[in-house]
Amino acid sequence: MNPVKSITLYHLMIRNEKMIGIKFLPDKLIQGLVRGLPYPKWSKEHNMAYIPNTKNNLGIIFNTFKGIVWINYNRFLSNKPINTHNYAVDVEWFRKRNPIPHYRLCPEEYLLKLELKRYANSTVRTYVSFFEMFINHYKGKELNAINESDIRAFLQKLVHRNVSNSYLNQCINAIKFYYEVVLGMPNRFYEIERPRKESKLPTVISKEEVLSIIGRTNNIKHKCIIALLYSSGLRRSELLNLKMADVDSKRMLIRVQGSKGNKDRHTLLSQTVLED
Repeated sequence: MNPVKSITLYHLMIRNEKMIGIKFLPDKLIQGLVRGLPYPKWSKEHNMAYIPNTKNNLGIIFNTFKGIVWINYNRFLSNKPINTHNYAVDVEWFRKRNPIPHYRLCPEEYLLKLELKRYANSTVRTYVSFFEMFINHYKGKELNAINESDIRAFLQKLVHRNVSNSYLNQCINAIKFYYEVVLGMPNRFYEIERPRKESKLPTVISKEEVLSIIGRTNNIKHKCIIALLYSSGLRRSELLNLKMADVDSKRMLIRVQGSKGNKDRHTLLSQTVLED
């Protein structure tokens, strides 16, 4: 079976100008279509084609490639330049987006339910991104006209693209959220065979290697970051949100607030980290 041809859209900043990056595997058909876009150029640095980032150009891309190749818009959506200004990409951020030509935005009832459930911003981004990818695959159909066969066909296309199991499961969860949580349909309406959970051993560096990294780090802040990540098992986001008030040196604990699943937890504070 021939692999499904696809392009992936990215946000690029080239010479302080916003651009739409278009990444794809070598393919004469796609290359020909890209040449027909407005002012296409090639970036050696990013190893992809790009055109000026305008709403009109985004619509031209969708019209050009629609029905011919798979358009992966997820990276483009999740990598908006607004993220770099430390604005929270939450439900309200998605709600206030301007309409995009030929692109179906997430329905308000979906956003409202995410808001009421108080899901973490990372979960909101994931669910909205995947659900919009799904509904734009069937943009010619009303949402209530999309049936289980359509859903299976969409997921089968993802399988043919050799996406990871976690990617596929996230997409399934985003779709299930709409039908089961937003619309309140029973679980049996939507029975999708999930991929088997991958069993992979993590790549773990030795204690000696960690000590070597810490020993070669001169900046005290960077040294503290590395030591905390290793000794306390913090996630990157948890470390970034850490405050002095969260460190309990008497009980040798670190309070992690709003962790995965919006849950608070405690983790151990190393005596060595405290003294250093």
